[in-house]
Amino acid sequence: MNQPSFAFNRRHFFRTSSTGVGVAALASLLGTSGGASAQAASGGLSAGTHFAPKAKRIIYLFQSGGPAQQDLFDYKPLLNEMNGQEIPPAVRGEQRLTGMSVHQSSLPLAGSAFKFAQHGESGAWLSELLPHHRDIVDDVCFIKSMHTEAINHDPAITMFQTGSQIAGRPSLGAWLSYGLGSENEDLPAFIVLVSAGQGGQPLYARLWGNGFLDSKYQGVQFRGGSDPVLYLSNPEGIPASRRRAQLDAINGLNQHQFAKELDPEIESRIAQYEMAYRMQTSVPDAADFSDEPESTFQLYGNDAKTPGTFAANCLLARRLAQRDVRFIQLYHQGWDQHSNLPKQIKGQAAETDQASAALVKDLKRLGLLDDTLVIWGGEFGRTSYTQGVLTTDNYGRDHHPRCFTTWMAGGGIKPGMTYGETDEFGYNIIRDGVHVHDFNATILHLMGIDHERLTFKYQGRRFRLTDVHGEVLHDVLA
Repeated sequence: MNQPSFAFNRRHFFRTSSTGVGVAALASLLGTSGGASAQAASGGLSAGTHFAPKAKRIIYLFQSGGPAQQDLFDYKPLLNEMNGQEIPPAVRGEQRLTGMSVHQSSLPLAGSAFKFAQHGESGAWLSELLPHHRDIVDDVCFIKSMHTEAINHDPAITMFQTGSQIAGRPSLGAWLSYGLGSENEDLPAFIVLVSAGQGGQPLYARLWGNGFLDSKYQGVQFRGGSDPVLYLSNPEGIPASRRRAQLDAINGLNQHQFAKELDPEIESRIAQYEMAYRMQTSVPDAADFSDEPESTFQLYGNDAKTPGTFAANCLLARRLAQRDVRFIQLYHQGWDQHSNLPKQIKGQAAETDQASAALVKDLKRLGLLDDTLVIWGGEFGRTSYTQGVLTTDNYGRDHHPRCFTTWMAGGGIKPGMTYGETDEFGYNIIRDGVHVHDFNATILHLMGIDHERLTFKYQGRRFRLTDVHGEVLHDVLA
């Protein structure tokens, strides 16, 4: 017997049987089965969702770098009144600071350089930096009491995307793909769009990776332009018939190898080749904006005509949502403003404000907002004191994980409300704190998943996105 020993355990017996989940998984990805069998193939929920979902899909607008909540959403007039005065010791307490400001001899409070006003029937406070958000405040739930333990970018982003500060866990999109499978046989269940040409903290593919889950659950990154997926198009002179023949030959070799080794990753490889073949048609169709009327570009802004911009990615996200892609993750870098914040944040807001609001309005116009959850937020907030020298027209803000703001809209979220509250300095939470695990538990709940029951056994332990924590925020659910 030359077969490896792992080929004969219970899991692999069912994979190779005619009714095993391996056959169902391949059939699901090839579009030859549906319903409960397709859900079983996804691995997490063998009999469908745990309860009726309120959202079918998610568009997550991740603002990498840590947007300053005091300059965007969390209006704190006391900061302006006490501008230049030291942050009271009782407010700071024993909280740790980063290495970038811990040795400052002074930590003066920095009021916002921007005016705030209330908008909509909900009376939500918004900075003048976000004029287009005024149109959606009554569709949005602002969560002003987010908090996390991570104080530096890489662990903080990793925490939001995977539920752990340590790299190697599956991402949120991978968990959803594993648990729910795909509703479109011609496009991946999990697609990633990164704004082109942005500086700031680096992003890593592991943020949309599969971790210890099967590789078919990882996110597929789309680039801007006419060729969104690398190596997807046929080389010049290669017709589709020849690519099909080539693929059949490769799949035959893979099937021969699987019969010998029973390695489940070989099945995934076969399915991914087939998906790539179908994507040769589906991806160009989704990425071609030529059928969009001029009114669409007026809504999203002229940047939407430039592939790879945040605005173009928001429009592409809407088109992918129309095609039932389950999880669409956008990343926009550049919010890390340790100095020269007034100028830099003005640029970031100009790049993202109109398109973010347009996405919500567009989904609502198309009747998709009710079952599409839209999320906007970064990995942490910024300090209420200045990093570096405070002048009459300039300041910076350091990392602040103790409290920050994010928002959610559609997909079962109560519209026109604000949840949570920070103190008068915008430095500590005084009501209804929301941890990252609570946030992710709520996202899964809206998709019909009990976060405590979506697990995967790895190295003797049952892992889940929320680790051993997390409470669903029932007060924000419609």
